[in-house]
Amino acid sequence: MTITQGGTFNFQLSCPSPYLCTNFSIIMILPIVAYGAPVLRTVAKDIDADYPGLAALIEDMWETMYASNGVGLAAPQINRDIRLFVMDSAQIFANLDEEDKGRYPDDPGIKLVFINAYVKSFGGEEWAYNEGCLSIPKIREDIHRPEEVTLTYVDENLQPQEKTFNGITARIIQHEYDHTEGKLFIDYLKPLKRKLMKGKLSDITKGKVKVDYKMTFPK
Repeated sequence: MTITQGGTFNFQLSCPSPYLCTNFSIIMILPIVAYGAPVLRTVAKDIDADYPGLAALIEDMWETMYASNGVGLAAPQINRDIRLFVMDSAQIFANLDEEDKGRYPDDPGIKLVFINAYVKSFGGEEWAYNEGCLSIPKIREDIHRPEEVTLTYVDENLQPQEKTFNGITARIIQHEYDHTEGKLFIDYLKPLKRKLMKGKLSDITKGKVKVDYKMTFPK
């Protein structure tokens, strides 16, 4: 049994009132799945163009990500075991301190949808960056990842792509891609550090954490 923190779903209409327009869409802000949920340790499945409600799901993921102050969101984090994630690195560049501007090669960032993504190769030197995760709130750690990543994927228009990304964009992509492989950013930490945060992780699983976005907890 899971508990949803924050009550019922939020709904936003794309027109002022359903009575004033005949065609309108409902966008849902979905609850984020907390650490400990089996879906976060599941290798996600490929989907095709016939996946039910794909376009609406992508819109819901964007809305959920922004409402949660995230820069990336993977389908397993909303309890869907499919290979789908969204990311928007432009948010980070928009809020960089003056001394950090011009530091990263992918400035000003990019907003993308990845369907059925698979990593082809990594490149460059590994570098550290402080990461967090909506599914593991209140925990942040410096994580080392390669500078570049090349992936094959399908975009939101169902067109196949193969591209190489670097900088902050590559960082976010690798983090979200890991979710589709059943992997979490804390898996990169040394065993001792993981052991020291065991209590915090247990509290998250039990819902003993306060966040300003909706979550579901496995215990």
